[in-house]
Amino acid sequence: MHAKWWKVALFGLLTGLLGFFALGQQFPRSETLYISGAAWGPPSDWNPFITWSKANTSGTVGLIYEPLFFYDPLRDELIPWFAESGTWKGENLFEVKLREGLTWQDGVPLTAEDVAFTFELGKKYPAIWFSPMWDYLESVVAVGDRYVEFSFKGTPLYQEFENNLYNIAIVPKHIWEGRTEEEIASGANENPIGSGAYRYHSHSSDRNVYVRNEDWWGIRLLGLKPAPKYIVDIRFASNNVALGSLLKGELDLSNNFLPGIAALVEQGYVKTYLPEPPYMLSANTAVLFLNTTKKPMDDPAFRKALAHAINVDDIIKYAFAGLVERANPTGLLPTLSKYVDREVVEELGFTYDPEKAKMILAEAGYADIDGDGFVEAPDGSKISLEVTCPYGWTDWMEAIRVIAQSARAVGIDLENKTPDYGAWNTALVSGTFDMTLNNWASLSNTPWTLYNLLFNHPIRDTMGSGNFGRYDNPEAFDLVDELAATPVWDTEGMQAICSRIQRIMLTDLPMIPLWYNGLWYQYNDAVWTNFPSAAEDTPHWLPCTWAGYWQMGGLHALFELKPAG
Repeated sequence: MHAKWWKVALFGLLTGLLGFFALGQQFPRSETLYISGAAWGPPSDWNPFITWSKANTSGTVGLIYEPLFFYDPLRDELIPWFAESGTWKGENLFEVKLREGLTWQDGVPLTAEDVAFTFELGKKYPAIWFSPMWDYLESVVAVGDRYVEFSFKGTPLYQEFENNLYNIAIVPKHIWEGRTEEEIASGANENPIGSGAYRYHSHSSDRNVYVRNEDWWGIRLLGLKPAPKYIVDIRFASNNVALGSLLKGELDLSNNFLPGIAALVEQGYVKTYLPEPPYMLSANTAVLFLNTTKKPMDDPAFRKALAHAINVDDIIKYAFAGLVERANPTGLLPTLSKYVDREVVEELGFTYDPEKAKMILAEAGYADIDGDGFVEAPDGSKISLEVTCPYGWTDWMEAIRVIAQSARAVGIDLENKTPDYGAWNTALVSGTFDMTLNNWASLSNTPWTLYNLLFNHPIRDTMGSGNFGRYDNPEAFDLVDELAATPVWDTEGMQAICSRIQRIMLTDLPMIPLWYNGLWYQYNDAVWTNFPSAAEDTPHWLPCTWAGYWQMGGLHALFELKPAG
């Protein structure tokens, strides 16, 4: 196995050298942090309100523009950012107090008017992603320069609101108020002016460059200053090129999935967050969605048998080389483990057990009538199913191969298919698939994020925001809504509702959580040291540069870096 990885590493070194020479060295190496792993295409906009393209300019929110709060998933703490505090003044009034002396990158004071203006854009323009907040938000009012009052009508959706506090980027009213609806909702916003620790510097088709904001308010008010003067975020042509640059020390931090990384960590050539398998923290949950509108996926017994049939350990071994770990049956990430009802999991959870899968099928009336090795449905009809993922997603392609193989081993005729992304996505949202993988359940401050995805409702012709298998259970839907309206400080209330959701989920198994996708993170400390890791003497921040992660530990990691000397 090591010989195989050495071939990959050698190829990576050679292609990495070529790639690095193409980068040019226009920035002092000792002042520049080279990162990779966020962008999947050329940068097209720096608009903090456009979510679908943010991967290519991931620093737009977190580096350039900032939300009121940050969030630390490792400690499960909301961090006051340019909001000094946030206080519930009753069930229907939330007050934000801003820090004194805030400024935009052009020197104009940042005040409560900017905050109120930003949130009101969601009321004015339904195309903005946080517009649904206004279904329960009555008003957002600036009180003087430093206070903002959020008033709600009826019962607020506390879970969504607090999640949005660290995801909605605040924009300067004096720049954005003169823009058209099209410019605000979908404009490129070139040469962005935010409030953050970094300014936009430049870009080309394969990179974004940020330069430290020497007048950033956080230097004065928080005593924090990021170590790198420049950040160069590179989109490499392949993971092998990224690997080569990382091994040579020309790339400092990679959030790419890199081939052969386990062997290279063991041999000391690169470092990861964890010193041993799975090496990576968990970023989101890979879920097998089952189309509950089709037979036999409409049968809970069939779904339960399939869950026991799938060899997740083989997926981890062959698709990910041990870089991920098995998911909890509830789907919740380790950072939200306090919301897992372990008694429910012990009673109703599933494990890899082919013999139990065969027993469940037999007891439910599934039998091999014609002797071809595959069971027929209880009514005698043939069963022939497909499990899919997009072509080219090599790790998932291997995963669905294992899923199909596991199913066939217990007598379920299941074939793995890999349509192109467009056809796969159309089938996903229109509900024409049999079984398929998806992994939208990312790191969050609340379990509501996951369950709102898995049990998204009502059922529509196009399910673009979750519940792709169209599981229709009013009781589960009501519980998700009840969770959304539960105050964030009521941990026991949240746990009780999660327990009831998990009991329904593990009884019916309309979808099957399989593994946690890794938060890919590899670093070389030849130029910069003190990267985050699990070691006691290093910082413990989320070391990620993906869109949405700068405000969940990524920026804090930059405060901790030190030159290697």
